[in-house]
Amino acid sequence: MPGTHQPPPPRSSAPMPPRPDKVPRVIERSVLEREVHRIVEAGGRANVTLRVLGSLGVSLHCPSGAALLTTFHRTYADIDLAGYRRESRETRELLAALGYAEDREVFIASEGRRGLFDHPSTGIHVDVFFDRLEFCHPIPLDGRLVEDSPTIPLAELLLSKLQVVKITEKDVVDTILLLLDHELASGDSDVVDAGRVARLCAADWGLWRTVTLSLDKVVALARSYPQLDTAARDRVESQVSALAARLAAEPKTFGWRARARIGERKQWWTDVEEVG
Repeated sequence: MPGTHQPPPPRSSAPMPPRPDKVPRVIERSVLEREVHRIVEAGGRANVTLRVLGSLGVSLHCPSGAALLTTFHRTYADIDLAGYRRESRETRELLAALGYAEDREVFIASEGRRGLFDHPSTGIHVDVFFDRLEFCHPIPLDGRLVEDSPTIPLAELLLSKLQVVKITEKDVVDTILLLLDHELASGDSDVVDAGRVARLCAADWGLWRTVTLSLDKVVALARSYPQLDTAARDRVESQVSALAARLAAEPKTFGWRARARIGERKQWWTDVEEVG
């Protein structure tokens, strides 16, 4: 009847459809790997240092493990890169010359520590971190990117996986591949610099706590993967044990010891979106 208040229609319980520009696009790994080489090599010619991280970095740095990757269900949607903040202007100009459009608001909001780029014709999304990786824990990169190519150094590549508090199966598999294909040693010549990992963890209790928890999960899940034979599982467990021992042996800083007294009573990580 006129003038009678009508109740609003019931809300649908169905989820809202994602915005078209926010729907993740799955792209063949080989296509993204070729694009990584194109960007890194173009950067080299322009004296702009760019290195890849994430799952693409793992696949490029693990020739033996790359064959194992095909036995896991994996999808790839974008490229994560690291660069130097002092070269941020040149980096942005380089990517623009390669056909990428920048989301300038991200660079401004992050105070120059991150850049987001999209290629309008290929649909490839590129995320660039300057000077450090900003995930659950900060991982410094200044001065480190020249130690390897086309990826970030193996120590930081491994840490980028182990520092994830809610570690995913993708991160676990990537960690397994890195440990299967590379020895723990000193330096960055196709080895994981265990000393570098230990020193970073010895200066940051939160990073140490997350990494040690993640290593336990890696061992537990490695035992459950039928894709790994007994020898591979044993190697993963041996590598994890050796790395855990190296972390335990590294002298801890005063800040580490002070934060350790608080322990898990206070959140020790930053909540962030998933990366690669």
